[in-house]
Order: sequence, then structure tokens, then C-alpha cells
Amino acid sequence: MNIPSSIWTLIIGIVVTIVSLWYGQNHGLLPTAASDEAELVDGLFNAMLTISTGLFLIVEGALIYSAIRFRRRPDDNSDGPPIFGNIPLEILWTAVPAIIVLGIAIYSFDVYNSIGGFNPHDVHDAPIGEQAVRMPGAAIAATLNDTPPSADPSNLNQDKSDAAMQDPGTAEIRNADQIPQKRNAPGVGVVSPTIGSSPDREGTSPALTINVTGLQYAWIITYPDTGITTGELHVPVGREVQISMTANDVIHAFWVPELRLKQDAIPGRQSEIRFTPKTLGEYKLICAELCGPYHGAMNTQFVIETPEAFEQWQQEQVAISNSQQLVAVNTAVSPAEFLAPYISDLGIQPETLHQIHHNHH
Repeated sequence: MNIPSSIWTLIIGIVVTIVSLWYGQNHGLLPTAASDEAELVDGLFNAMLTISTGLFLIVEGALIYSAIRFRRRPDDNSDGPPIFGNIPLEILWTAVPAIIVLGIAIYSFDVYNSIGGFNPHDVHDAPIGEQAVRMPGAAIAATLNDTPPSADPSNLNQDKSDAAMQDPGTAEIRNADQIPQKRNAPGVGVVSPTIGSSPDREGTSPALTINVTGLQYAWIITYPDTGITTGELHVPVGREVQISMTANDVIHAFWVPELRLKQDAIPGRQSEIRFTPKTLGEYKLICAELCGPYHGAMNTQFVIETPEAFEQWQQEQVAISNSQQLVAVNTAVSPAEFLAPYISDLGIQPETLHQIHHNHH
């Protein structure tokens, strides 16, 4: 039975569509989605992979079919048919990719806007001379001038820096004297790279603000509300988190693959990123910017935990910090004696305190 080519084309199209849709949703290439924003990014990735799989099957299938169907037979020395072009086909293979690229671009912008990457107020509120060149959310490192910080109300970068430096831990860690937060660079670039709040949360304050400083080759994390300074990042599940970051030496990049978000930490600039954790677990906070010979070792633990576990961790960190400070100024008080009032909150057994006291002496 001779099946018409139109039927074959329909069958092949259905098979390619089914395979592409299945693989686009079941590829297993992405790590755990640990934030609300990750679902939006994954949707975009899956759509792009679905389209790419379909195009790959069509193009490679056509090449394999042509190589077999139109191969040179033995003793066949004849010339090929004189085909000089096919205008409808050329229009088709030009228009289809153009439509696909335009569709992906619109979808990408919608995702970028949904996770808070684009805020039109950043452009509207900018000085007239900067509106044409400022790209909200873009990680463009503007040239830093030598003009000292001023009280200019348009100097949003300095305002962000001053707010972050209110945290004593941040002020102690950041090298403000050597690399100050410069005023804006008019006509050159953005105030700072920002992925802010999503449109549905615009104008609301984040539930938790954390200051992060990148330096060769470590991340220093401070919590303004409690004064905790640590090398690990802990956040509670279900609460929006704002990370305010900068760098002490060179450009670093704050990246947790499970969040699907990455932001540059730039010397002299105050970057911002917001996200809402949703999946409990321990992940890696990685520097994604080549920052020196030991760049590969610049990573630390990123923990998403329950609100109760997060509160417990904060109490432990505060108690340890206070213990260290008190012991440093008063050698008459041992760590075990200082921790005694906190044993019920921290879940420490009296035998453990006795052991600490014994080792101290």
C-alpha cells in the first residue's frame, strides 16, 4: 500500500511533537527547585528544551533521511536534477525561527518581570540624563568615579550602602575605607544590579533581610535583626528573603543553582536579590564569577529550614557569639558557666556543660 507523503508528514509531526513534549517535561537536567521563583525559570527552560528537541529531531531526521534516500548508487554517474531554489520553503524556514525567537523573548521577559527583575520605577525615578542608559536589573558594572558620596537624593546606591552598614557586623566585615560605596555614575550605568520583589509584592518589605559580603575566597553573612555574623546562609522556608550584597576586592557572583537566581557582588556597588524559599534542604552557595586562583573553593552551605529550626539556629548563634564576647572580656567566666542559662533553649544536656567546664579547666 502506497501511503501519501502528506500522511507520512502528519504522522512524523505527531511523533515529533509527542516526543518533544515528553522530553521537555521529563529531562531531569535541573536540580531541585528550592524557591518560588525557580518554578517560573523551570517553565521557561522546559519550553525552550521542548522547542529545541523538536527542531533537533526534524533537522537531524531530514539529514539522515536525505543521506539514505538520495545516496549515490553503484554505477550511477548521472547528474542531479537542476533545482535552483524554492521560494515558499525559504520563506517558511525564515519565518518559523523568527516567530520562535520572538515568542521565547516575550516569554523570557515575562519571567524576568515576574521574579522582580524589571521595575519601571527605576527608570521613571532616575534623573533625565540617566533614563536612556539605565537598564534596571542588568548586571552592568559602571565605571566608578572619584567623587565622594553626597546627600544627593538620586544617589540610591549610597542610600542602600548606608542602610546595610547600619548592621555592626556588616560595617566590621566590609572594607568601606578602601572600597567605598561610590555615588551613582551619571550616564554610564545602573545604580546596582537588582532582582527585586515580584509585582504582587511590590511596595512590601521583605520578611527577612540579610547582608552578604564576598571576598577572596569566602562569603561573610550578617543578620541585621540579630547581629549574627557567620559563614553559612540559613533562611526559613516560606518567608521572602532579601539579600543585600557587595564585594571587598573583586567581582564575585552569588549563585545557588536550586534558586535559579544569580547576582553579581560588585566592589563599590550595593546589589540586591529577593527570593522565597520553598523546599527544605541543604544546598551550596557558590561564587559563579572567576575571582582568583582559589575561586573553585569559594562556596558555603545554604540551608532552607523550618521557621522553628531557623529560630533555634539563631538562638544558638546569638548564645555562641555572646559567650565568645563575654569570655574575651571576662576570663573569670567559662563558656560552660555562660551557657548554663541557655541549656533548655538550646537542647544542651547538663552533662555536656560539665564536659565543657572540665575541658576549660
